[in-house]
Amino acid sequence: MIFSTEIDEKAWHHLVYHHPQGNIHQSPQISRVYRQTKNYQPCVLGMLEERSGEIKGIVSGVIISENLKMFSSLSRRVIVYGGPLVSPDAGSRDISGFMAAFDEMNTKTCAFSEVRNIHDMSAVFQSISHYRFVDHLNYLIDLQQPEDAIWKKINRQRKQNIRRAEQSGVTVEEITHAGKIPVLYHMLEETYRRVHVPLADISLFHSAFHELVPEGFAKFLLAKYEDRYVGALATLLYRDTIYGWYAGIADDASTLYPVSLLVWHILRWGRENGYRTFDFGGAGHPKIPYGVREFKKRFGGEQVNYGRYIHVYSPLRMKFFQAGFRLYQKFFHHIL
Repeated sequence: MIFSTEIDEKAWHHLVYHHPQGNIHQSPQISRVYRQTKNYQPCVLGMLEERSGEIKGIVSGVIISENLKMFSSLSRRVIVYGGPLVSPDAGSRDISGFMAAFDEMNTKTCAFSEVRNIHDMSAVFQSISHYRFVDHLNYLIDLQQPEDAIWKKINRQRKQNIRRAEQSGVTVEEITHAGKIPVLYHMLEETYRRVHVPLADISLFHSAFHELVPEGFAKFLLAKYEDRYVGALATLLYRDTIYGWYAGIADDASTLYPVSLLVWHILRWGRENGYRTFDFGGAGHPKIPYGVREFKKRFGGEQVNYGRYIHVYSPLRMKFFQAGFRLYQKFFHHIL
């Protein structure tokens, strides 16, 4: 096998779309989105059969840095969602060499690489000793059930919140033109500011809207109450799965429960349109309190622990990254 950053996009798409664990995060479409996003840099490596040139594996990540001058270079890290994807005939030495080559691309400029699993990746990583497994939960909802079966599994309090939203007159609207992206982003900003977590630049959502929505790979929703928007939900769509991506709520709209209604709306829509699974997109470490986990858990999905794999390139840079993130949470979140 040989490893190359020069990959035929058609062959790349074919590999991901037909791979048993193929997902939107490893697709060339999402890589195009990252290319157009401020502070994001796609990082892609292919594994090719030397004689035929046939693609046998892909690892598509994104290098992310934060939008603070003093923290930008220290915050660079590689995030790989849902990968790597390799053909069944790739041997353990091939896979190990593949990830070593990927790491070599990033080790001089990034603090660490983190693989965020959306399937059980233990078979791939059993031969890669330099990545450390960390527990990370998620919830998956089976959309092949009858609607009343999905509803029955939802927590009683969550059902009440959905009904309250409906009875209050909250409605759901799909974003069909880019002029509404700033509306969605404003609610994401308010939400992420409340929890002191960095949010991607608005260019991520503009590029996703232009690149993914026309191909049916994304759906952006807004919740509206009277004459104002109170909630937002961005989802990614690929094959038979809907991926929860970003959600936000206006500062003064918590008693209207717009996000509960938005999730229920997308579950019903997904089931009616032939999707098999709704993937909530992560629910944190099981031993660390996380309010979002409780929200997702109460929709009655199956809890899984596919975890994450982390490789620290530089312990010193990692310490600076962690210290910088704590500083951001304490002092700088309000200026972004």
